[in-house]
Amino acid sequence: MTHVSPAAPPAPAGTRVYLPQADTHLLAEVLEESLPTHGAQVLDMCTGTGVLALTAARHGARVTAVDVSPEAVATARLHASTAKLPVHVVRGDLFAPVADRRFDLILSNPPYVPAPESRPPTAGGAVAWDAGLDGRALLDRICADAPPLLRPAGTLLLVHSALARPTRTLAQLRSHGLTARVQRRRRIPFGPVLRARAEWLRSRGLVAPEESMEELVVIRAERTR
Repeated sequence: MTHVSPAAPPAPAGTRVYLPQADTHLLAEVLEESLPTHGAQVLDMCTGTGVLALTAARHGARVTAVDVSPEAVATARLHASTAKLPVHVVRGDLFAPVADRRFDLILSNPPYVPAPESRPPTAGGAVAWDAGLDGRALLDRICADAPPLLRPAGTLLLVHSALARPTRTLAQLRSHGLTARVQRRRRIPFGPVLRARAEWLRSRGLVAPEESMEELVVIRAERTR
């Protein structure tokens, strides 16, 4: 299988914006296989550098990108301007800035890493990955708040780690009237964050002894009524 490696200009010097990594690449692969139609309304939630938003915009989608980090918003705007693509980038807490809109496609690569702190951080680089004790501080909100923003036949593509319980994601999305399935899986070596907290993850039973691989999943959920 050809791996899509979305490329974006580097973040401005001194910023702490989440750069495209394996989870971004995996979601980009799925996006490239099911591109929105020209003029489709697309939302890229937790946009980071904006690379997924730019991918959709290059194919003619009308894209809105949201991130809570002011540095991410500035970086995504810079990348859209450099690429001369009409991506509307706004800062906000998840869906708050777009609560009155409806979309044909919602993309999201949110923070999902389990962390020793029960509340996600509000500053620093860890904002981009730490998501509470079970890694679901944002995932649960996305599962509840994304479905009402989908147009009829709209699709949600969501990537996260198996450490954050994909079965719960599937169950929650289905409870909101969507069909949902895991569309893509990939095992990757632990990155620096998981390596640093491997013992803590093992102590909580989230990682088996001596395990050093993580599974990523892309979940596809669709509104059928």
